[in-house]
Amino acid sequence: MALIVHKYGGTSMGSTERICNVAKRVAKWARAGHQMVVVPSAMSGETNRLLGLARELAPAKPTDAYGRELDMLAATGEQASSALLAIALQAEGMPSVSYAGWQVPIRTDSAYTKARIESIDDTRVRADLDAGKVVIVTGFQGIDDEGHITTLGRGGSDTSAVAVATALKAHECLIFTDVDGVYTTDPRVVPEARRLKTVSFEEMLEMASLGSKVLQIRSVEFAGKYKVPLRVLSSFTPWDIDIDQEARSGTLITFEEDEQMEQAIVSGIAFSREEAKISVLGVPDRPGIAYQILGAVADANIEVDVIIQNISKDGKTDFSFTVNRADYARTVDLLKDKVLPALGAQEVKGDPKTCKVSIVGIGMRSHVGIASQMFRCLAEEGINIQMISTSEIKTSVVIDEKYMELAVRALHKTFGLDQSGNGKNAQS
Repeated sequence: MALIVHKYGGTSMGSTERICNVAKRVAKWARAGHQMVVVPSAMSGETNRLLGLARELAPAKPTDAYGRELDMLAATGEQASSALLAIALQAEGMPSVSYAGWQVPIRTDSAYTKARIESIDDTRVRADLDAGKVVIVTGFQGIDDEGHITTLGRGGSDTSAVAVATALKAHECLIFTDVDGVYTTDPRVVPEARRLKTVSFEEMLEMASLGSKVLQIRSVEFAGKYKVPLRVLSSFTPWDIDIDQEARSGTLITFEEDEQMEQAIVSGIAFSREEAKISVLGVPDRPGIAYQILGAVADANIEVDVIIQNISKDGKTDFSFTVNRADYARTVDLLKDKVLPALGAQEVKGDPKTCKVSIVGIGMRSHVGIASQMFRCLAEEGINIQMISTSEIKTSVVIDEKYMELAVRALHKTFGLDQSGNGKNAQS
């Protein structure tokens, strides 16, 4: 049989009852003859609780000033859930062993709180698998060259699972979460949203980067780079569901663009509420101006998203871009204090209440007029577009936040994603 990696999110591990259900599900797969590796997240809310304690102790400084100690602290959440799952499996009569990332070891760089995986030694894990044990590896963490515990950043357990699957050349990596797959959009915004049977890695990467919360973007990047088959499915189905049925459930994230996939022009609508728009007005239009503005922003470790520069008039231009809303005030202060005086620009203006709405689909490559169809839909709803960004398989617009849900619902209907049989392999 196959080597399979299961990853369980925090809600799946949220109580001892849920951990018992996870153990029963994993044992079912192991008894079917599969070699099983499990990567669990910390119990739901545990990482926030631990980091909250750190903020109480050091309220005067940003928490990243204590990066090493924060990683020591936060890593204990996954260690606890891994040990509890091993105990639950052993109580089920299934031999199992749990390892912290440093015991495997999972090697990372030394960027505390946002480390990146460099290598994984699979020797110890393979020996346990060959001995008939279920192996549980903590998600979210590793060890650097100096022996310090590191963490991969929020959502890093997804990345850990994909990395472990890569190192072990697993047949498939199953991401168990509190939703039963990837949907055409968020069902909480559009109740008619439908689950996709398959979605391409390119589309999933775009959706993750554009606001979809189903998978963490780094895990999708990792899976795409190493061609790890991923499936997103629910951990809240009955644990004793038929294993063949379970293996075909959820959404398969694939590299293959088959005929069915080509039938869909737009596969999904993604959105992000956390956008803030900033404009630098009256900028002298000369070479290097974009670097002078965005270089200073990048040096402050602030990520920029959509960028627009207007045409020059009388030797002046306006330069606009978006950042995460949490970085809005810091970015405006930086521009006013350092960039504006150096540039000789007129002023900095901003709007912290914008959002980004995007249509995504590999079929957009071979069809013309999709962007104009999107723009017409928004115009008919009276929604003004402030900024536009495109790629081969996506078109994004920045709009006023108050119109976000209206825009998502209208676009979902315009592209037929709410109709049975439309949308790529969509299911009710």
